[in-house]
Amino acid sequence: MPSRLTPSPPSGGTRLGFDTEAVRVLLLDLDGVLVDTRPVMESAWRQVREDHGLDVPFEEYERHLGRPFGDIMKQLGLADAEPIHQTYSKASTAASPLARQFDGVAEVLHAFAAAQWRLGIVTSKPLDRATPLLAQLGVPFATVRTPNGLGRGKPAPDPILLALIDLGADPAEALYVGDMAVDQEAARRAGVPYVHAGWGYGTPSPPAPIVAESPKDLLRLMDPGPFLEGSLV
Repeated sequence: MPSRLTPSPPSGGTRLGFDTEAVRVLLLDLDGVLVDTRPVMESAWRQVREDHGLDVPFEEYERHLGRPFGDIMKQLGLADAEPIHQTYSKASTAASPLARQFDGVAEVLHAFAAAQWRLGIVTSKPLDRATPLLAQLGVPFATVRTPNGLGRGKPAPDPILLALIDLGADPAEALYVGDMAVDQEAARRAGVPYVHAGWGYGTPSPPAPIVAESPKDLLRLMDPGPFLEGSLV
């Protein structure tokens, strides 16, 4: 079972599986972690189904979120991914006003930045669609890694490792926050501790990671005091 971020009682206790005093890099996924884009994706996929005559419900598409679009098409057994992607991208842009920041996200990110943490984005959303969403947050991200760059997409560790190279950071100095099993796998393969966004779209895989129940729950990562792995979900 996943463990929630839970502060220890005054008597102390076992720390989380990473040293919060050593970590000063916070890498985050975008969709389902910082911004609720499900309405955008549902609208775009509905357009894809109409234009391309596909009998694939959004729920099937959603199961594979976190992977690059071409990989999702392979998972769904769909050929000719490029024209589908063009339709999806155009429809996503048109529906982008439906996206909303999760409650408290901007304040939490600004708190990390004020505490001298370096912030980075590792997402499977193309850069042209990610940039406007990130700009709305008004946060100084030190690196943004998308499928437009080098390397393989998640669940490969490449984008996380490339983000660490951008920052000159070691995996032991970083955390990755995601909401899908592919995020968890990418972090594991990169050797970076993973925190699951419990407010997001997916469920974690074994072994159970630490789960933050809300964006504001992430602030406990900055607490220099001990933590307990408690409150099993």
